[in-house]
Amino acid sequence: MSTLSPQVPTAKQHFHILDGLRGVAALSVVCFHFMEVVYSDYSKDFIGHGFLAVDFFFCLSGFVIAYAYDSRIGKMSLGSFIKARLIRLHPMVVMGSVLAIIGFIFDPIAPLGGVYGAGKTALIFLCGILMIPYPVVAERWFNLFNLNAPAWSLFWEYIANIIYALVLYRINRKWLIIPTLLAAVGICYMAKVSGNVMGGWSGGTFWDGGIRIAYSFLAGMLIFRYNIIIKNKLGFIGVAALLMLAFISPFSTWNWLTEPFIVIIYFPLIVALGAGAVLSPKLTNICIFSGDISYPLYMTHYTFIWMFANYNAKFKPTIAQLSYIIPISMLLLLGIAWLVMVAYDTPVRRYLNKKRASA
Repeated sequence: MSTLSPQVPTAKQHFHILDGLRGVAALSVVCFHFMEVVYSDYSKDFIGHGFLAVDFFFCLSGFVIAYAYDSRIGKMSLGSFIKARLIRLHPMVVMGSVLAIIGFIFDPIAPLGGVYGAGKTALIFLCGILMIPYPVVAERWFNLFNLNAPAWSLFWEYIANIIYALVLYRINRKWLIIPTLLAAVGICYMAKVSGNVMGGWSGGTFWDGGIRIAYSFLAGMLIFRYNIIIKNKLGFIGVAALLMLAFISPFSTWNWLTEPFIVIIYFPLIVALGAGAVLSPKLTNICIFSGDISYPLYMTHYTFIWMFANYNAKFKPTIAQLSYIIPISMLLLLGIAWLVMVAYDTPVRRYLNKKRASA
């Protein structure tokens, strides 16, 4: 077992501000996906760096996994750990794929089921359910997951969880610094070659996703293991505002410098500040709800982004029209995510956890 910091807190508190930040990042991703349909030139997009929310998710995940499992995974079997993570993550993978296949076949403007035929469509759906990358749909820019595009980050999340259970939890925190630094070099190299840190979602940028999660997940683990929790009075609003600055930062020819800085330095700082900030009791429920709905929102929204993209291409709405179409659509997506959460995700996970406990 790794040697953890003697200052690491032993009482399992809940970092509600980090939950709230997860919701802020999820909303930012949804807004970014709408806006990138409207502006293919990201320099014209006010939230042109919203895609970096994925790197924030990865960093947050490393912190949370280390916090939740470092002290007890040595007493768990690999199978028990994997079951616990599958119960937490996979119900929404299934629901995201189900919603997405419906959109794939029945999109009112540009259905693709007939284009790819029943056999290939079924294979695309099966790969989505099983989290197997299968980038074959040209109309969707050869996304790793043709139905539910954001699933690419979940694929790497699964890989990171497995590597954590097999190797990472055993590594002394001092030795863990070495692969973290190597991954940071990989981030810088990727940014220099590509001009940004946007890759990982398509077949052509597959390994970029591995580099992105390698650094951020390890950085999150190190924040926990070295107890880099910065006490502050910024509160949820203050830390959330700092997080949003990353997403609305200008998209420019300097991305190869600014994006590695955000990923390597700024996001770990935000996690450290979020873990150490004092939460106002009035905002506790908001943060809890924000954290709860973030994953269902992330995994259900993209079906409707595909539909919006087809609508935008066909009808070419004006900026004035989009100024109310997009906000209203985001509110509707929040409603759908809430419905999925209360009617499906929460009860399914509760049932599976009971079955697991009884077994």
